[in-house]
Parts: sequence; C-alpha cells; structure tokens
Amino acid sequence: MTKDFEKIEYRKLPNHVAIIMDGNGRWAKKRGLPRIEGHRMGAKSVEDVVETSRRIGIKYLTLYSFSKDNWKRPKDEVEGLMQLLKEYLIKERKKMKDNGIKFCVIGNIEDLPQDIIREIEITKEYTSDCKYMNLYLALSYSGREEIIKAVRKSIQMFKEGKIIDEKHITQDLLGNMMEIPDVDLLIRTSGEMRISDFLLWQIAYAELYFTKKLWPDFRGEDLIKAILWFQKRERRFGLTSEQIST
Repeated sequence: MTKDFEKIEYRKLPNHVAIIMDGNGRWAKKRGLPRIEGHRMGAKSVEDVVETSRRIGIKYLTLYSFSKDNWKRPKDEVEGLMQLLKEYLIKERKKMKDNGIKFCVIGNIEDLPQDIIREIEITKEYTSDCKYMNLYLALSYSGREEIIKAVRKSIQMFKEGKIIDEKHITQDLLGNMMEIPDVDLLIRTSGEMRISDFLLWQIAYAELYFTKKLWPDFRGEDLIKAILWFQKRERRFGLTSEQIST
C-alpha cells in the first residue's frame, strides 16, 4: 500500500463504490495486441481493486463488467470475455470466501451462457454467508431496464393488493426494489465522461470521479486517490452548506 493509505479518514469512507471499467480495448490497441489481452489485463486490475477495497473497509463494490449493449460487440470478443469471467469465478471464489467477500450479480443473468450461469450460482452459494464486503458484478446490465422492472413490480404489487393505494408507489418503494444501495462514489476510467446506462437510480447523489487512466493500468493506489478526493467533497444532498454545518 502507498503512503496515501495512511491518509484515509475511515469515518468518511464511501459505503458504496461503483466503477465503470473502461479502456481495455484502447490499452490493447496502444500495444498492438488483440482486444482480449486488454480484457485479460483488466481482470488483474479487478483483483487488485477488490483486494484494496476489502483492506480499506468498503462495504459495497459494484463493477460494470458487461452491459446489455456489449452483446453487440464482435462474437469472438464476447466469447473471450465470457471465458475470462468463468476463469475469474473459478480462480477467485475461494479467496472471496476466505476474505469474507459475498459475491452477487445484477443484470439480466438469463442472457449469459449456461456454463457461466452455473459458475455464478456456485460462487454466490459458496460466499453466501460472507459479511465483510459485498462484491457486485453488473452483467448484461441496463440501468433503464432495472428501473422499468422496479416500476412493473410495484404495479403488479398494486394489482395483487400488496400496495393498497397507488400513492404508496414512492421513491422509497422503488428504491427498496433495487438490488443494491445508493452509490456514494462512482469512478470511470479512460477519460470518458458519461454514465453509460449504469446504476441510473442509485447514482442520484453520487460523487463522480473521472480519471484518464485506462482500466488495465488502474490499481489499488488509484482507488485510494479517488477515495481521498471523495473525502474532500462536501455532500449536500440538496441542502446548502450552511444547513449541513448546523
């Protein structure tokens, strides 16, 4: 760990850190390598960032691993990504268990190949009693679809009489239907400055941190820098500075 590790104020830690892992393809292109090699190096960044998050004490870490739109990519790249995911789950599940990391997934899991779904279920079950940290992978994920599903679920509950009055369909109700808590710190690598349909509901009051580093070059010390930046922010949640200080 770097000296920056000692600067962290643990009472100001973000509860939920979410990362848009971007730049694998550009990393590979700069080196004259196939895109899959960028993804392979990106997997090493995942391992390092997960370990650093655990050591710091982050309770929720969500990684945007594969979006719904990523299915449009070349077939060989998609197949390579699925293979890397499978290898990661097989390799890392014991480490997750040993380190108290509960593995979870959000997204349209049914879209994934059956062998991947099987490894996901094995890893989820194997780590189900872990309580130190929650690691979420967003797979075949769309933030818009997640909101639509929550709205449809609330309407169905109303039809079934579980919600007596339509006025009870509130922000809090919809929020409770989301699988993960609100994001405190959202990080995006590669210099791009957009959200890309990621956790649209949960990032309402998140602090947004953009770095030019490509994901394969992003390491634990970069995560720490982002957290130190976050801890200097004044989070107002719609209030004024004066209201917060009183």
